[in-house]
Amino acid sequence: MLNDSAGNPDLLLSAGDQADQFFRSENGRLMAAMSDTYPLPVDKDEHKRSELHHRLLQFVFSGKNYLGPVKEALQFGQKRRILDLGTGKGHWAVEMADEFPRADVIGIDIAPIQPAYVPPNCQFEICNLDEDLVLPYLDGTFDFIHARSLHIGIQDYPRLLQEIGRLLRPGGLVLLVEPDLFPVAERDQSTGPIKTTNSMADSGWSTLWSTFRTCLQDRECSVDVDVPSRLGVLLAKTEMFEDITVKQANVPVGFWPGDPTLLTIGQLQWMDYELLIPALLNLFLSQGIPQEEVDVIIGQAQHDLYYPTVPLMAHIHIAYASKRPN
Repeated sequence: MLNDSAGNPDLLLSAGDQADQFFRSENGRLMAAMSDTYPLPVDKDEHKRSELHHRLLQFVFSGKNYLGPVKEALQFGQKRRILDLGTGKGHWAVEMADEFPRADVIGIDIAPIQPAYVPPNCQFEICNLDEDLVLPYLDGTFDFIHARSLHIGIQDYPRLLQEIGRLLRPGGLVLLVEPDLFPVAERDQSTGPIKTTNSMADSGWSTLWSTFRTCLQDRECSVDVDVPSRLGVLLAKTEMFEDITVKQANVPVGFWPGDPTLLTIGQLQWMDYELLIPALLNLFLSQGIPQEEVDVIIGQAQHDLYYPTVPLMAHIHIAYASKRPN
């Protein structure tokens, strides 16, 4: 536990503390017992998917783990601190600790699934980002905060951004990365926007994603499925950030790109989705969808992934900004 933690110390635990209390078994998948909001498993298959997603984003970020003026935010006049929200398996945190050995890197998550052996400047702690409205750190504690693929487990994303603003020092940097929940199939080369083709409108692929969105919205701990496309707007509304930059990455899915780099990205995203599709089973069942219908939704989406009638694409939203001076 950090010596400068504020508030209730029980909100923050080391990853080795009574690990069994953080998991529950549901339909053969290991789920996080600490959160009623986060809808995906935390087992080995999800660990593998997390690593695939991490490697994919490194390609999107041109071989790096970040976009924006990260090195400027971590200029070493004093000890710097980095916070990774929803660290998962901790791939990003470990690699950042290796790249910036003079910075302390802290990764927090709802389940202790991180490696035991990490760089000396990296540590992991357990915290429920959705329920702990005030995270147990002092104001202005961090120089750089990273949050990736979090919004499906956060009921009040604007409140989370307010908390990020509190935790950053003036001039500190936040980087947000959120995949879209709306399927895309091709780019309209004449006008530029991404669209879903008519052949995709009634497909199993489209049905999977619409069911995913509906389940996230309709359950008691509902989330805003439009958060990814509104990252820049949400940052601006906090009135705590400046120099807000928004980017979008159109990611191929599968083996259709001719460019070698895009082909690698497409393969990584395809493998990511291959693991994501069955991981949605518990969420769908929890919302009262009959097992037989869930099996059909998942089976048809898998068929469309394996035998696509059009080139599939994914859409990732990225935003970074600096904390305003006091």
